[in-house]
Amino acid sequence: MKFEVGDLVTVLLTNEDAKVIEIVNDKMVMIEVKGVLFPAYTDQLDFPYFKMFTQKRAAEKKRVFIDQVQKEKITEKNLSNEKGVFLSFVPVYDKDIFDDDIVEKLKLYLVNFTNVAYEFKYQVDFDGVLDFELTNQIHPNQDFYLHDVPFDELSHHPKFNVEFSLLVAQKGKEPYFETFLKPKGKQIFKRIEELQQKNEATFKYILFEEYPDKAIEEKIDVSKLGNAGFRMYEASQIRSNLPPARSVVDLHIEKVTDSWTHLSNFEILSLQLDTFEKYYQLSVLHRASSLIIIHGIGAGRLKDEIHELLRSKKEVKSFVNQYHAQYGYGATEIFFSY
Repeated sequence: MKFEVGDLVTVLLTNEDAKVIEIVNDKMVMIEVKGVLFPAYTDQLDFPYFKMFTQKRAAEKKRVFIDQVQKEKITEKNLSNEKGVFLSFVPVYDKDIFDDDIVEKLKLYLVNFTNVAYEFKYQVDFDGVLDFELTNQIHPNQDFYLHDVPFDELSHHPKFNVEFSLLVAQKGKEPYFETFLKPKGKQIFKRIEELQQKNEATFKYILFEEYPDKAIEEKIDVSKLGNAGFRMYEASQIRSNLPPARSVVDLHIEKVTDSWTHLSNFEILSLQLDTFEKYYQLSVLHRASSLIIIHGIGAGRLKDEIHELLRSKKEVKSFVNQYHAQYGYGATEIFFSY
């Protein structure tokens, strides 16, 4: 390795001074430039000796009186032409038995290319189960190291959730803003291949460009709803006015509707998913602890669709499709967390 942690280096492309903070692998290091961390390939860096010996010595400063100083135009230096808050991925490589580069893990950073400071709560789920959580702050034009993700975990349906709030509250802005990223494993693999082809060190996804304004609340004249025949009751009584929740829901089409023989496969699947959503929401509103969905075995399309929906629902603590004495492998049990 040409460089060591703590070495002072020069970025050849920009001629900026930097410091080596971390050795990523034999081809890449993490450097600090003016308080900001960046990954860089070692062939893009050099020791500053050549720069030191070739720079012109600064001329002796002359005394200048205040009324002789010419006014200069002040320009703001941007760290990036991109604006917004991003989730950045830095692949860390290792060698396999054939001495080929393979991705061992990904370093994740939250990158703030705005002029606003935020508080954030970061979570990552794999297969619908919470794996990592972090709460902290990120300041303007800074990046924040989150954690490492093993490369093989990317095949387990990752979902990256980040909830933001302003460090200093602003009138007219939302009190908090939640966003998430749910990339497919194939998409991430493709991005890594593109990095290697372009000889770049990182790729990122945008979470938002600008923190949102507060939504304008519309006032509804509820008296008109009552006159139109809608039932009106206090919000505190909502649970007592809801249909009862079920502990078991059978989605076989003959259990869902009597008139189904004329329906296409797509219409049948859509009706089954609507029924699932209805009883899922009732379970949540009644704060049920669990729910069993009978989807059958068949080709597995209905089961796969339901499992995909469950991975995106925040009330789901976990779900399991295992052998059941009554339903065999044709049912999924859902456990809730509020």
